[in-house]
Amino acid sequence: MDVAGFLERLQASPGYGDQIVHQEVIPQKAATYGTLSRPLDSRLEAALAAQDIHGLYQHQAAAIQAVREGRHVVVATGAASGKSICYQVPVLEALLQDRSSRSLLLFPTKALAQDQLRALRALSADRIPLGADIFDGDTPRDARSQVKRSAQVVITNPDMLHLGILPNHKSWARLFSNLRYVVLDEAHVYRGVFGSNVANVIRRLRRLCRQYGSNPQFILCSATLANPGELAKALVGLPFTVVDQNGSPFGGKRFVFWDPPILDEAKGRRRSATSEAATLFGALLLDGVRTLAFARTRRQAEMMYLSVRQRLAEQAPHLVSRISPYRASYLPEDRRRIERALFSGELMGVAATNALELGIDIGSLDATVLAGYPGSIASAWQQAGRSGRRQEESFTALVARDDPLDQYLMRHPDFFFGRPHEHALIAPQNPHILDKHLLCAAFEAPLMARDAGLFGTTFEQRVAALQEKGSLRFRQERWFLDPGIAYPAEDVGIRSSSTDSYAVVERPSGALLEKVSRESAFFQLHPGAVYLHYGEQYLVEELDLVSKTAYVSARDVPYYTMCRDVTDIRLLRLLQEKRAGTVRVFLSEVEVTTQVVSYEKKAQFNDESLGEEMLDLPPQRFPTVALGLDLPETLVVEIRKQRLDLAGGLHAAEHAAIGVLPLFALCDRSDIGGVSTPLHPDTGKPQVFIYDGHEGGIGIAEKGYEIIEELWAATLRAIEECPCEDGCPSCIQSPKCGNGNHPLDKKVATMLLRGALGMDAI
Repeated sequence: MDVAGFLERLQASPGYGDQIVHQEVIPQKAATYGTLSRPLDSRLEAALAAQDIHGLYQHQAAAIQAVREGRHVVVATGAASGKSICYQVPVLEALLQDRSSRSLLLFPTKALAQDQLRALRALSADRIPLGADIFDGDTPRDARSQVKRSAQVVITNPDMLHLGILPNHKSWARLFSNLRYVVLDEAHVYRGVFGSNVANVIRRLRRLCRQYGSNPQFILCSATLANPGELAKALVGLPFTVVDQNGSPFGGKRFVFWDPPILDEAKGRRRSATSEAATLFGALLLDGVRTLAFARTRRQAEMMYLSVRQRLAEQAPHLVSRISPYRASYLPEDRRRIERALFSGELMGVAATNALELGIDIGSLDATVLAGYPGSIASAWQQAGRSGRRQEESFTALVARDDPLDQYLMRHPDFFFGRPHEHALIAPQNPHILDKHLLCAAFEAPLMARDAGLFGTTFEQRVAALQEKGSLRFRQERWFLDPGIAYPAEDVGIRSSSTDSYAVVERPSGALLEKVSRESAFFQLHPGAVYLHYGEQYLVEELDLVSKTAYVSARDVPYYTMCRDVTDIRLLRLLQEKRAGTVRVFLSEVEVTTQVVSYEKKAQFNDESLGEEMLDLPPQRFPTVALGLDLPETLVVEIRKQRLDLAGGLHAAEHAAIGVLPLFALCDRSDIGGVSTPLHPDTGKPQVFIYDGHEGGIGIAEKGYEIIEELWAATLRAIEECPCEDGCPSCIQSPKCGNGNHPLDKKVATMLLRGALGMDAI
């Protein structure tokens, strides 16, 4: 791709208005190679040569050498760096040495599993006899027994390991008895609730391996993180050797930060990121550049696709059939079809959610457009890395939203390009997660005291609680599952804090369009909601809470919908407290109550409000962990004395802090909630709370507690540097505010933050 030429043409076009606020030129890099202490088997060398691999990059050689030395290894290098070789070589080497050895390869998606099976078979070809098969929900029933009996390499996902393999371990005795390697690819995905569940699944796996007499090595591959070794140890429960020196070549990249133009200077309102990203996406396609555009939400992906399709229909009709939307909730056969078309070159461009962020081989792309910061530096680089795999210069544009985090990065690009990546957080000992897995483990084999070494320091406490509830029964020095509990794995959805999902059904055909998690259902499928599927609009006519079904009909309406909710928080138990700056900060167990109360209709593309409708939906309650912030008492007195808006200042500071916190923890803004009040009933004083949006907490509030002064400082910069007068979406307004962003006071928020940091507040 001629990146410089494209940018020159773009900047000369009538619609350009200095949106490029930063260009980072990432230079080409030559490959650096490593060596092994002992050469590879000649058959394996020949297999690699057939794939045009004539030497091992530095990180590949280091990882393989560490595995040979018996160490558990985590490889944390960038996209397209050849991480797969780091586990493919040891797995094949083990088979060449011992035909009875077994390996278990875990991938977070079925698409990745299929992709890696193709790659492994292509590498082994006819040179290395290989029995490799996939075992997941799509594996035909009549083929499953064959996989169990004879597959030397079993490829699956954590869901099937949890639900289908571990509970039925007796039929997998050959695998567990001879298990040499366990591979977790895309390990950075295993964070939050998903990662906390997977960590317990891995502990159950290790427990059964011990029972069958095997002690496998673990090989993890991850995108670049600040804490790959810490994450690997938390996931598996063992120490890891970290390999993070990337030796692969790189063709260079022009990474552009694109800030949409301001439409209203006083209100700080900008043109939408969706529209700007669609403009860039369309320009690249018209320039003949194969492009992948990433959207933050399903609705945004569909709207971007619709916008570009309309532009192409007017300017290049022959390209209309060569673009498509893509998201994880599409049916599997539809996703596979889009993936194949993108890989083959039949598709020129795709507007996707982060479902295409992971390493599925989708061929050579020259450009990526990120419609909004994806929530973490690691994810942004993963998405950017989907282009530029041909060792030629590629192009990536990050288009900013009206959001404190996006706008902070537009003003501080060094934070993105010069900062170590975030910490991935998991909480495997969260009792709401651990208890369910202890029941699963007891189903697989009775629990014993020695299992505390696997499940952590709270093992005895949690087992005692489950025994008191009657879920476990103690006899003969072991804990047995209560006979009335049939198959506990079915009651654990490892990708969310619940197993429930809502079906989206079209009327009058009765066709199932997709499924939506319980946590998202009231926000996306409330009566009156506009739901997008394959670029088509559907109106939610009915939400049946009993059958968990949303009935929709195709409608062409000129608006989209955003719901409003109200949240209350109740303190349960103080966990920690400290002084930070001039105030007290604390962590507490809390109960959060959230109720979706209304929805707003907003005009497409210009976001004008077209009215609000009330809803009657039940409240949702869950326990979690919250970070609580006191305020400088003398400053509060002064604010009240001057009759300033204390409630608005608290609310504004809460919004901005929630917006900035993902800079420090590998999480999404939707993973975090907040409450602020000038008088909280449990403390009797003004309070700001930031809480984990998942049952039991996953470590986000704890991370905020740990770096609270850094968080305050970054939040203060985000507010003070924003050019708006009274506050806007780029600093203190929140798109998910249950109170419609009222009240908010930018000036008082600045005073409160400066006061907390010990600075002159007034």
